[in-house]
Amino acid sequence: MDKKNYHHGNLRQSLVREATCVIATVGVEGLSMRNLAERAGVSRTAAYHHFKDKNALLCAIAEQGFKEWDVHFSLLMSEQTGDMSLWLNTFVQAYLDFSREHQEQYDLMFGRTIWKNGEPTEALKIASFRCFQNFVDLIRQWQDKGQVASHLDCLRIAQVSWSTLHGMSRLLNDGIYLDKGAIDAMSKSAVEMILSACGTQQLEPFTAAEC
Repeated sequence: MDKKNYHHGNLRQSLVREATCVIATVGVEGLSMRNLAERAGVSRTAAYHHFKDKNALLCAIAEQGFKEWDVHFSLLMSEQTGDMSLWLNTFVQAYLDFSREHQEQYDLMFGRTIWKNGEPTEALKIASFRCFQNFVDLIRQWQDKGQVASHLDCLRIAQVSWSTLHGMSRLLNDGIYLDKGAIDAMSKSAVEMILSACGTQQLEPFTAAEC
């Protein structure tokens, strides 16, 4: 393999990008510091200079995922209109699309590989917290504008809403739900549930035919 030309300043980011491509095709189990260095065309010593072990590398991949979602979230925020329902529909679809298009990275962002079986780095903790806090702040903004009931806890609404979207993402990514019509219906129901939790909309009861 021809040696790739990496400047010292961008080698770390290049290794993260390369590793993200690896796990997208062969999974986390197929990634090692040795084969990453070979793919990147650098020595293992150079790779270990930036990541002390595989856990640190996986944390960097997850951290990058949160940062990429943050950028996407900021874009969605810039497109926010006064219609909370319309924006939420866009947000839910964007979240599900992100989790589906970056499945292995998403698993690292929210899975046990790092958070339970590994050791999350401080940088990852900061990136993940900032990502969630932005969502909490958005709900507080809605509350300040009277679109969320004033007595409600914005943190709890954000936690439950995010948990709902994460659960949907897991069901979709694990292949339990594949039908496009069902996915669209689930997304619509998720929005209705979030709006109802915010005190802005009452849920209509499900009929047997809708279940």
